[in-house]
Amino acid sequence: MAKVSTIPPANLPAVETLSLGFRNAYLDYERLTAQLRSWADAYPHIARLQSLGQTPEGREIWLLIVGIEPERRRPAAWVDGNMHAIEVAGSSVALAIAEDALRLHTTGLPGLPDAIAARLRDVLFYVVPRISPDGAETILRTGQFIRSVPRDARVDKGAPKWIPQDVDGNGMALAMRVVDPAGELVESPNVPGLLVERGIEDLGPFYKLYPEGVIANFDGRNVPSPYFLGHAPIDLNRNFPWSWAPGHEQAGAGPYAASEPESRAVVEFATAHPEIFAWINLHTFGGVVIRPLGHGPDSKMNQEDLAIFRQLEAWMTEFTGYPTVSGHDEFLYEPDKPLRGDLSDYAYNQRGALSVVIELWDLFKRLGMPKPAKFVQYYEHFTRANLEALAVWDREHNGGRVFVPWQKFVHPQLGPVEIGGIDPRIGIWNPSLSELAGVCAGQAAAFMRIAALAPVLKLSEPTVTALSADLSRVEVRIENHGYLGTFGVPSARGLDFNEPVYAKLRGIGCELVDVGQAHQILGHLDGWGRGLHSGQNLPSYPQTRGTSNAAYVSVLVRGHGALRVVVGSARMGFREHSIDV
Repeated sequence: MAKVSTIPPANLPAVETLSLGFRNAYLDYERLTAQLRSWADAYPHIARLQSLGQTPEGREIWLLIVGIEPERRRPAAWVDGNMHAIEVAGSSVALAIAEDALRLHTTGLPGLPDAIAARLRDVLFYVVPRISPDGAETILRTGQFIRSVPRDARVDKGAPKWIPQDVDGNGMALAMRVVDPAGELVESPNVPGLLVERGIEDLGPFYKLYPEGVIANFDGRNVPSPYFLGHAPIDLNRNFPWSWAPGHEQAGAGPYAASEPESRAVVEFATAHPEIFAWINLHTFGGVVIRPLGHGPDSKMNQEDLAIFRQLEAWMTEFTGYPTVSGHDEFLYEPDKPLRGDLSDYAYNQRGALSVVIELWDLFKRLGMPKPAKFVQYYEHFTRANLEALAVWDREHNGGRVFVPWQKFVHPQLGPVEIGGIDPRIGIWNPSLSELAGVCAGQAAAFMRIAALAPVLKLSEPTVTALSADLSRVEVRIENHGYLGTFGVPSARGLDFNEPVYAKLRGIGCELVDVGQAHQILGHLDGWGRGLHSGQNLPSYPQTRGTSNAAYVSVLVRGHGALRVVVGSARMGFREHSIDV
């Protein structure tokens, strides 16, 4: 592939002047597309925009590639967001990372140490801000809750179920409350209109709460229980091929692994791009980083991997304030029942990437909730008092966006209802607009450090030794100067695609004495990083590795001309050197 010039064109616009406000607002598909195109158009020497695929509603799943010579394969750091439709903050954070990557190559990133900046200039950034553009568009336009994608391709559609939609014609699909003496909810005595969990001391009136919408296959009597996957049964984060299980074992799984165009597009790209060594999967909400293993305790994890994840944890704590927890030990919704088919597990176990899920937006801290024994219990332990505190916070710090007054309406199936309740888009599922910029900045700063862990191949100056008038020995030392080894995380050594580094040699005007040396397997090369808390700093037995970060290419050449040496691997990309003989 032809090289792209690394010389930037003159009179580049400042990155800040191209912003469409994603650090302070949630962009719809049109504006998100315009943002990405403006960057690709303004910085053609460092940015490429391509589509991973198209959704059933005709929207592109955009990928922005940022880096010098963006077509040249080398280690790449991936970030994606918004695979769950309502979790639009992931798009803003991904765009902020892309913007900072562009700054890195133009004006520079203030506050970023020179050593990190120098390393990052040879790393590719793969940014997918919105995996589910169809779902996000529905959420942003109508408020109707959708887990991932707004479609139902099931053939068995005869069961009664709720179909969320705008029934009162105000353009929004929120909630409906119905007075019922057996209702599970009651109005808070402290916050008018706020529905809270009913207690035995409450006098009523009591309410049932349903999504604003209609009931499909309604028999006129029995109201089905709402279910978050009832009308749109796919959860993209249960549809990836590693450890996938069918729907009767894993809700939201889809009919088969990667059955959905969105997840399939990601899998196809990742399979064709083994250079991805780091992978950040952005979600909301919680204010936590979830790392592997998802299916077993830390004692079952590769301990060298675990040490590297501790380094990631240190940066996340420093720049975001988020704790890092084990997916198995602190984030299972049901004990001993790991989630199946999720993207981060796929990225770590099948693609060998340093992969985490980040649940953006630490709402629990805003409400002053005490830290539970396991992080996932934050979601379980949400009380009446927490709801009332949320109402106060929403009024004082979020412009009252969350709590919508109830309006009476005559429903075509249920009769008298009230429509309104909670609009969770800004303030619950996603940060308030006043806090979004801070979330973006912290996550981008942490991501830059993670991306700087990339392995990097260096070729030393060759040594050419004349053995006779027509015979020479050529030697080149190949070194890895990066934090990670050329395999990525240590556990990735065993993956089939993760081939060792090799060299290919070809004489131009000269020839190899032994043609069998035209292809030389050099093996994987260690990096210098060891993660944190691995015991290597203990002064009682100071030591480092030997020269396991280096290998030699050595060959006998007959005649005079040029020797072309290409060194690399599928994961590392390739570097080429021409040696005069």
